[in-house]
Amino acid sequence: MNTTERSKFIKAEAKRLGFLSCGISKAEFLENEAPRLETWLKNNAHGEMRYMENHFDKRLDPTKLVEGSKSVVSLLLNYYPSEIQNPESYKLSKYAYGTDYHFIIKDKLKALLYTIQSEIGDVHGRAFVDSAPVLDKAWAARSGLGWIGKHSNLLTQQIGSFYFIAELIIDLELDYDHATTDHCGTCTACIDACPTEAITEPYIVDGSKCISYFTIELKDNIPSDFKGQFDDWMFGCDVCQDVCPWNRFSKAHNEPLFNPHPELMSMSKKDWEDITKDTFNKVFKNSAVKRTKYEGLQRNIRFIKK
Repeated sequence: MNTTERSKFIKAEAKRLGFLSCGISKAEFLENEAPRLETWLKNNAHGEMRYMENHFDKRLDPTKLVEGSKSVVSLLLNYYPSEIQNPESYKLSKYAYGTDYHFIIKDKLKALLYTIQSEIGDVHGRAFVDSAPVLDKAWAARSGLGWIGKHSNLLTQQIGSFYFIAELIIDLELDYDHATTDHCGTCTACIDACPTEAITEPYIVDGSKCISYFTIELKDNIPSDFKGQFDDWMFGCDVCQDVCPWNRFSKAHNEPLFNPHPELMSMSKKDWEDITKDTFNKVFKNSAVKRTKYEGLQRNIRFIKK
């Protein structure tokens, strides 16, 4: 196979495995992102997420992360649900309704890499699902899968932004895709709707003010200054995506493992306030919500309880 045939084969296999789309870019230093990341860190926009300060060079250069790498294969996997949680209840971010995406996507990436090795030959690389120093959105944008919107999420005209981003970084030369154009225009819906004003200016999010940060990443007490601003979000927050006009085009996923536990959709505020550790472990057995732990979810609910 030549580079064009290899690239077409990889994209076809990605589609067969259920990925929404696949784009490919050259593994090289992200020159434009370097000053942005440096400024973001200097402004302490990462709050207590100290891991964001680690591996600065690797975060910007995949060749330092995967020796001999030549290509970054970026992939999108839809998670938009067919059914939305009870709007009168405390809210979870939609990505956390079902099984933890890390498990699902890692299996798909391993299958993709195995197929590449079987069909193309001696190819080496690593799979990444936001658990290593990789700038997922930057690579996805560079490979033409969408543009980074004013809320700092990747956006596409066809399907909006409710999808996961993952990568295979491999030592294989391929045909490279080109970045698309920005279609946010004059819209400021996400900026205007953010409950905690975390989107400080277009394309800049102060992570230390984001509801997702407070309810998932922050291990200490949530600052009292933000009392009354959480809009009933107890794990994550989808506000900036929910109001985005491009998400009118979101379609329900077809991955059974992303479907929620039956009890989750019917739980009332009272049910959440009275949740036991046993119920938590049952409903969120293989869920990303386990990241905040039972005690963390209780803390969040106490903070937002009227």
